[in-house]
Amino acid sequence: MSYKNEVLKAIHLRRSVFQVNFTDQEVSKEDLETILEAANSAPTHKRTQPWRFVVFRKDGLDRLGAELGRVYKHITPAEKYAEATEINMAKKATLSNAAIAIIVNYTGELPEWEELAATACAVQNMWIAAHSIGLGGYWASPGLINHMGEFLQLEPNQKCIGLFYLGHHQSEEREAVRNPIAEKVRWEE
Repeated sequence: MSYKNEVLKAIHLRRSVFQVNFTDQEVSKEDLETILEAANSAPTHKRTQPWRFVVFRKDGLDRLGAELGRVYKHITPAEKYAEATEINMAKKATLSNAAIAIIVNYTGELPEWEELAATACAVQNMWIAAHSIGLGGYWASPGLINHMGEFLQLEPNQKCIGLFYLGHHQSEEREAVRNPIAEKVRWEE
């Protein structure tokens, strides 16, 4: 497919890339700052800028993994608990080169959905920026995030809505598998 410009190309080729495809190459702080600056350019009604992030690198990934495992063990009923799942929850963090906790800071100035939508726009900017500099990642939203407020030092008006895992990868670019846009649009002219 031919793209009119690099921005459209990045939007069309951005994909979820998982830990199994990550290399061992460290994600630099500079690259993370570039990604976060892109997130900070998201649209925001009344300029509330409700997105907040906690970035985990290096030993921080070990602490995140340990917390995910701890929370899983703590909240899972004994009859559903599996040690392999606990270990896997922790591994998702430690097999990543970086992880970013995605947090909505609800201001009370707007309906909550607007601040949630603005934060989702920030994540999309982050994702496209990551793709454009050769990084892969994905937005995970395990139920465990609802029990990590103290670990993430969230304020009462804040909510974690996911973890964005990042890494260098060698995956081939591919276009999305989507139904045609014509099936999703009605024109009124």
